[in-house]
Amino acid sequence: MKAPERVTTLLEPVVEGLGYELVGIEYHPASGQALLRIYIDQPDGVDVDDCARVSHQVSGVLDVEEPITGEYMLEVSSPGLDRPLFKPADYTRFAGEQIRIRLRGLFNGRRKHRGTLLGLEDGEVLIDEEGEQVRVPLLEVDRAHVELEP
Repeated sequence: MKAPERVTTLLEPVVEGLGYELVGIEYHPASGQALLRIYIDQPDGVDVDDCARVSHQVSGVLDVEEPITGEYMLEVSSPGLDRPLFKPADYTRFAGEQIRIRLRGLFNGRRKHRGTLLGLEDGEVLIDEEGEQVRVPLLEVDRAHVELEP
């Protein structure tokens, strides 16, 4: 689940000021302890020290600004090999890659799609699913990930 827009607006300049790309932020609310996961990247990749550095800076901002109520665990991570897609530009940047998408609800009778990402056009994600072009509204996408080819 995407983080509230206020969290992204608050943290993006902090992460970028440290020299990293803010790939995206996920927020998973829970009755016990919620999870706030921040994905960062840079051209040479990121390691544990990079994640710790960003975590330290972001923690301070979150403590002062308190954009999320209640307890939560902060996790800073690289996007990994199955990189999540958050921003509209990601759907253009990773065109040609294999992706899997889960929608918020049913769209044309389906909730999940998997295939080759063709790009983004007029607010719709274009996917080639075994030779058939499928269009799904970007606003209906709950999660999307680049997928390693089998």
